[in-house]
This record gives sequence, C-alpha cells and structure tokens, in this order.
Amino acid sequence: MSRREIGMAIGLTLSDPRLVVTEARQAEAAGFDLVAVGEHVFHHGGAPNPYVQLAAAAAATTRIRLLSSVSLLPLYPAALAAKLAATLDLVSGGRFDLGVGAGGEYEAEFAAVGVDPVTRFRKLDESLDVLQRLFTGERVSYDGEYTVLDDVALDPPPVQDGGPPIWLGGRGDGALRRAGRFAQVWMPYMVTPDRLAEGLVTARRQAEEVGRDPASIRGALFAFVCVDDDAVWARQTGTATVSRTYQQDFAPLAAQYLLLGSSDDVCSRIAEFTGAGAETIVLQVAATGPVDRRRVMQTLISEVLPKVAAS
Repeated sequence: MSRREIGMAIGLTLSDPRLVVTEARQAEAAGFDLVAVGEHVFHHGGAPNPYVQLAAAAAATTRIRLLSSVSLLPLYPAALAAKLAATLDLVSGGRFDLGVGAGGEYEAEFAAVGVDPVTRFRKLDESLDVLQRLFTGERVSYDGEYTVLDDVALDPPPVQDGGPPIWLGGRGDGALRRAGRFAQVWMPYMVTPDRLAEGLVTARRQAEEVGRDPASIRGALFAFVCVDDDAVWARQTGTATVSRTYQQDFAPLAAQYLLLGSSDDVCSRIAEFTGAGAETIVLQVAATGPVDRRRVMQTLISEVLPKVAAS
C-alpha cells in the first residue's frame, strides 16, 4: 500500500535555486509527494523566492505537488500575492499549494519592503480574506485596512476550484484561529507530537465555530532532518546546521524538535508525528554544502522513504 493510499505524504524542501531543476526531478522520480520552497527576502542565510523557484520545479516535473513552505504573506500586497499564486497554479496545471505565514523573526526584511512587522498579523488575516475572494475568479470590491479593490477580477483565475489549498504555518493561538478560518492544512514547525495533536483539536474547533467542517482541517509538520547510517554524524551535523540558521545553540532542543540520527531513528520519530495527526511531513535537509546534502538525500531516498511506505 502506498503512502497516498493511507493518506500519508512526504515532501522535500528545495533550498538552492541552482539545483532546483535537478532536485525536483530527483524528488519526483524517488517518490516524494511534494517539493517545497520557503521564503525570506533577507535572513541569516540564503533564501530563495518560492514563486520563482517553484515555477522552475513545475516546468521540470509532471506529477509532484508544489508547496510554498511558507510564503511570508504580509510582505506582499494581497492582490499581487493572489496573482503570483494563481499564475503558479496555472503554470503547474493545478499542482500548487499555497503555504503562508506571518514571519517577523527577521525584522530587516520587513523594513526593506516597507512593512511594519507590528502589522503582520492583521495584514495576514486581511490578505487571506482577499485571496479567498479573488481566487473565485469573480469580480471583487474590497475596502480594507491594507487592501482596496474596485470591482476587479483575477484573470486568469487559478486552475483549482477555489484556488490553491491554503497551508497555514505558525504555532500560536492566532495561527490556530487563522487555520480554522482559512486553511485546509495547519503546518507548524518546532513542535512535539503532543503539541501537534493539541493544536489540531484547537484548529478544528475554530473551524467549527465559523461554520466549516472541522474534518476539512488536516495536519502537517515542517521538520529539519539529518539522517545517515552514521547516526552520530547526523545528529552533530543537523544540530550545527540549525544552530547556524537560527543563530542560537540548538543542542538542548535538537532531540525534541529535529529529526536526527539513523533511518530507524528518523522513521520512528515520523511515526510519532503521524500518530499525532500529521498527514504530511515536509523535510528540510539540515546539512551544509552540496556533498553533505547529497549524502542526506541519498539516505532519505534509499532508506527513509521505503521504511515509511512499509510502516
């Protein structure tokens, strides 16, 4: 039985624009269910633009789904974000899933695009409302705090009915409320299985309160992974990579939040999260440099994917 048949999916994050075509094809051939690209305008390390990079992945593949993981929606005018998402959905033949979040941990990127980070949550809420309306393809008028639309329509509209599915990142109460109101998938990161399960209960309760089917909210997890036959190397490399990414010592948190060690270690941890309600696991390789990244990806493809499929 395949992962799709049991409602389970595994995704791979594509981090390097120079490798996006090669890695997207490799991921599709290996059996990953989706490829994902995160976003920062500026950060401690390099970060691509998800719309551009996923468009390249779309052109290089035919079946695999494409996810922004996540696009920092407050950095965009809502109408522009809707146009980018709809166009990517068209380019990919309806394979795009729009993952969004508030961001805010790196204030310099907000300053660079003229957005006050204090407004990011209000702007995110309004933008999600605007996107839902524009994705219908119908004419829309809107007079919001950040968005004014005067009888306009998104043309051409997205391929998918109602637009690309919305994945909502974040772990706080606001994120859970937002997921219940707008999202098809809640995808936190840096959570335990217990926290994931509790959050899904809350998001589904929020959905019910606004008249949505609570079962329509699915769970996912974004997780950094470093896996190798040398489990010690994997733990050290993964912890060091994430520590550099977030400019803090991640050693005390690694076992709790990262997927590290041998393939058995990583598969066991994935099983805990799927048992808590995660139907999709989006993996970000935590290894610096092309040699180490290929080493981890090879283990994911040859050992982790087959073991997850067989479990």
